[in-house]
Amino acid sequence: MGAHYTAVGWNRQKKIYDWVIFAFCVTYLAVFITVTAFANPDYTFETALIRSTSTLAFLLLHVILSIGPLARINHKFLPLLYNRRHLGVTMFFVALVHGGFSILQFHALGNTNPFLSLFLSNTQYNSLPGFPFQALGFFALLILLLMAATSHDFWLHNLSPKMWKTLHMLVYLAYLLIIMHVMLGVIQYETSPVLVVLLALGAITIISLHLIAGMKEVKNDQVVYPNRKEGFVQVCHINDIEDSRAKMFCIGAERIAVFKTAGKLFAVSNVCKHQNGPLGEGKVVDGCITCPWHGYQYLPHNGQSPPPFKEQVSTYDVMVNEGYVWVNPIAYPEGTERPGALINLQVP
Repeated sequence: MGAHYTAVGWNRQKKIYDWVIFAFCVTYLAVFITVTAFANPDYTFETALIRSTSTLAFLLLHVILSIGPLARINHKFLPLLYNRRHLGVTMFFVALVHGGFSILQFHALGNTNPFLSLFLSNTQYNSLPGFPFQALGFFALLILLLMAATSHDFWLHNLSPKMWKTLHMLVYLAYLLIIMHVMLGVIQYETSPVLVVLLALGAITIISLHLIAGMKEVKNDQVVYPNRKEGFVQVCHINDIEDSRAKMFCIGAERIAVFKTAGKLFAVSNVCKHQNGPLGEGKVVDGCITCPWHGYQYLPHNGQSPPPFKEQVSTYDVMVNEGYVWVNPIAYPEGTERPGALINLQVP
């Protein structure tokens, strides 16, 4: 992020992030294949690659699904959220290698088309232990392909944020399909309970993080603000808001972020137009409210993105009275300029 607004930039931080991901993946695969070669010398390289890429992709998927709730629980995890789509695309390509080599090894050596063989080689669809689990993995991979192909902001803009978000929520369906894919595969071919235990721990961790984050958000939404006057609601003391930062409030149906910057307070909608990110968890950078998710920016006094960008959010009236911050929860139309509230520096 800099003085000029850039929705998504390939900056130094992103390059470092991607190199870290690449180095981790290469190291993981090398260690897994090496250990497998010594522990199970009868395994072929193809089998070791299939297993290493499957476990790596599954591990990356757990990390991806954990980043969102972790960032809501503790803001220190927000930097991981900025480039989560890079991690998602990486995970898809690892899963694609796994799926490609699996089809090559198990379905490409006969006379039947490999994709037909994938669905017809095992037709025990009415049996849980014998269910053709590879088909579940195939459909999960299709979902991951769709998400990776539409990860660029071009698709976000053309599909609309709501449609794009709905599409990418399919990751949870993919996760369920992969859980079933792994469980049924383990039931059919493995005797050790270790994989089942690890799978259960992973699922419990994901569910627990989402529940904790959800309960935290519900608790914040249920805060009651009893002091009201002439349409304004008293929300906090002025010292509760850090300079160039914000505090978020849910008043009725309105989610409002009050920012302190340049000696004034400004109130805007807490919902970013990009992916409904929480603007109040961001900060003011170079005079612009900067969303913590992907860097979209808005001017505090009118909720408008700096030209040439056209995103706008709603604004609200805010005032300071005896050191306390009061907000009127009636929203102005998106992009409406409001004067803000001058901060009395002598307030105790």
